Amino acid sequence: MAQTERRLDSGRMGEMPEGRLLLSIAVPMMLSMLVQALYNIVDSIYVSRVSEDCLSALSLAFPAQNIMIGLGTGTGVGVSTLVSRALGSRDTKQASRVAGTAVALSMCCWVLMALFGIFGADIFIRSQTQVESIRAYTDSYLRIVTIGSTFVYLEICVERLLQSTGQTKLSMWTQMIGAVTNIILDPFFIYGWCGLPAMGTAGAAIATVIGQAVGTAVGFWFHFHKNKELPLRWSDIRLPWPIVRDIYRIGFPSILMVAIGSVTNYLMNIILGAFTSTAVAVYGAYFKIQSFFFMPVFGLNNGIIPVIGYNYGARKKERIYRTIRYGVIYASCFMLLGVFCFQVFPQVLLGIFSPSETMLAIGVPALRRISLSFILAGFCIVAGSACQALDRSMYSFFVSVLRQILALIPAAWLLSLTGNVDNVWWCFPIAELVSLAASIFFLRRALRGMEKKLSATP
Repeated sequence: MAQTERRLDSGRMGEMPEGRLLLSIAVPMMLSMLVQALYNIVDSIYVSRVSEDCLSALSLAFPAQNIMIGLGTGTGVGVSTLVSRALGSRDTKQASRVAGTAVALSMCCWVLMALFGIFGADIFIRSQTQVESIRAYTDSYLRIVTIGSTFVYLEICVERLLQSTGQTKLSMWTQMIGAVTNIILDPFFIYGWCGLPAMGTAGAAIATVIGQAVGTAVGFWFHFHKNKELPLRWSDIRLPWPIVRDIYRIGFPSILMVAIGSVTNYLMNIILGAFTSTAVAVYGAYFKIQSFFFMPVFGLNNGIIPVIGYNYGARKKERIYRTIRYGVIYASCFMLLGVFCFQVFPQVLLGIFSPSETMLAIGVPALRRISLSFILAGFCIVAGSACQALDRSMYSFFVSVLRQILALIPAAWLLSLTGNVDNVWWCFPIAELVSLAASIFFLRRALRGMEKKLSATP
């Protein structure tokens, strides 16, 4: 039966019309990403009803929180790759050793972030703002999520173990149950429902940690009861250097990409905070809203990569080109929807964060100007995925560095010298134009390399 299913899947990857194939693979991932986007925005919506300073606090905490999650997901990339390879070669013992190493690394990542939360959080926060109320809100949130990060690492770990054996639906349910738990608990801890004390940002952090703990418990239940192909033994929970080295050799580029994004957010917070903390709140609100349009595109990318990869291995050049074209079309549709919403309904989008008049005055032109970059971003994201699938993952890394570090931040700083915060938002379209030029250049190089390899004698 398993062999028949694999033959059917291979036939689908190499023969089904590319547009339909792409949607059939990507839609579940896109739905999962939309749930993740909802998960990301709910904390901000709830705390914004406490005060604008609370919303600013979550924006200031985001760079560190993003690195925390990126460390887990990057480790997970290496883990899932090694587990899949071991199972593919029918080496169950090696797969189990990698799984045990993943658990041990999860605990190491937790120790690192807990130490940051205890000793480094205050320095990190003070470098971004001098407003005492915002510092206090940020500190209470960041310390709790970092000290309690053991569950986020274990949840990511078990999700990757499930994905490694093809249990993607169980992985999705693990993530969704944890996210829904957080959403349900948020108002109880933030506002003090049912006799609980109202804890503001600290309550949001507690709800987040509990949601992650529930997701972890559900994930491990799925693993031990449904994932029999990959045993996990206490004796394998250790840190053998060869496995650790291979995990991070594969996963480090992903960690580095997230770190670059976090540095960008950190520097943008400093640039905008020089004007007013309200601008920081607007930036945080924008980041949450845009995820509803970008997350589905990232889910689409997760479908593009295996389709291109399969047909690259099968030497089906035309299917690769058609997959890229469909990917650009679908991504552009999502981005066009984003442009429409940001241009026509910016007040409505910001309205979910209980904005002040000052926040609306800054936020409405901000959303309209930033959204001009969306369509270009859709193409760039698909081009990056195509490069990864064609064994040119460093191209995506170069584009990310060029866009965020060499274009976005310098442009934002130069525009801030005009003394008008409204001008700073033009840095996003400027950076995306630079990214577009680089993406076209690198995609063409990747495709030429593909042509050369496929034209060679097999």
